Order: sequence, then structure tokens, then C-alpha cells
Amino acid sequence: MAYNASELKSNLTGKEVTHKRILDAATEIFSEKGYHGTAVDDIVKESKTSKGSFYFHFPSKQDIFFALVDRLTSSLASSAEEAIDTESGAMAKIDIALSTVARTFSRHSKLAKILLLGGVGLGKAFDEKMLTLHNRFALLIKKYLDDAIAQGSVGQIDTLITSYAWVGALNEIIVHWLYNNQPESLEESMTSLRDVFLRSINAESRVNRDK
Repeated sequence: MAYNASELKSNLTGKEVTHKRILDAATEIFSEKGYHGTAVDDIVKESKTSKGSFYFHFPSKQDIFFALVDRLTSSLASSAEEAIDTESGAMAKIDIALSTVARTFSRHSKLAKILLLGGVGLGKAFDEKMLTLHNRFALLIKKYLDDAIAQGSVGQIDTLITSYAWVGALNEIIVHWLYNNQPESLEESMTSLRDVFLRSINAESRVNRDK
């Protein structure tokens, strides 16, 4: 992984540049070797830094792993929220959110692999991280399902249970894609999954975004 002078001319401070370099290197190494097969020395070598720099920014290998989880979560959340803000109507917002999730995971497949597959065996701390992630997106979905009910787009449903069911289904589709590279396009699979979701709440199978 190469770094040049242009990186240093950005708005990042020296410490921020080093922090990013180490995170980027960890992404590469974790995705290649997995969490348990990666040593701190591997990340240090890939980032062209030192052990001192590594431990200044991250107290342990687990800490940098969780930092990568937070990085993907923040990217996913900000992308979804920005896309949602461009739409009017609760169902259109749900529709664009699903599409954005697929695009974000496709763009950051290495991070997604680390997030969903790399933490196996890390125990309670990782489980709590994943629970926080699932809760965040389930509650976001619930908000727009509640809005859809208020607007009359769907009938009365248990929006909390439905939201967690949707998050679980999304997780399974993405994990299958990461393991098997099937379907080849994650975004295409979201179209079918979206129709399943909309049928599950008796909504129209197609959303007219122009409304």
C-alpha cells in the first residue's frame, strides 16, 4: 500500500495520517489472513510504521479490529441517512436505504468481510458490537415503518419485530454473498429481497420514487 506527499498535504494532521495508514493496513491484512491469523507485526509492516506508533493509536489488536467495525458502521449509517434525506415518503425512504446498504457493502467488501466474518470467536465484546449495530439499523427501519403506517402506506404491523426480521435477513444475504460471492451482484439481490420485504408488510411491490 503506497502513501505519497499528497496524503500529507491534506487537511489531516500527522497523527491522523498515521492513524488512517494503520487502519488501512489492518483492513488489508485482516481481510487476507482473518483476525486470528493476523499479528500486530503484520499490520506494522504493511503500514510502514512502528510498533510504538501502532500501540500509541491502538492498545491492542482487538481495539483496531473494533475501530474497523466502527469505521464501516459510520460509513454505512451516513450513506443511508444521506440517501434517505433525498427522498419523500416513508416507503421511498425504506427503498433507497436498502439500495444504499447494498452499494456500501459492495464498495467496502473487505471491511464487510472483516465485520461479519472476521470476529468469530472474539466472544462477548464482539457480540455486543454486532448487537449495537443491529439495534441501530433496526431502529432506523422501525422509524420509517412507523411513518409508513401513519401515512397509510401499510396497515398496522409490529414494526419492531418486522425491523429486526429485516435486519436479520439482510445480514444473511450479505454473509452468503461474502462467503460464496453469490449472487455476483449484491445490489441485484437487494431488488428481490426488497420485494420480499414489501410483501411482508402488504405494501406495493414497486415504489414510485417520483411521487
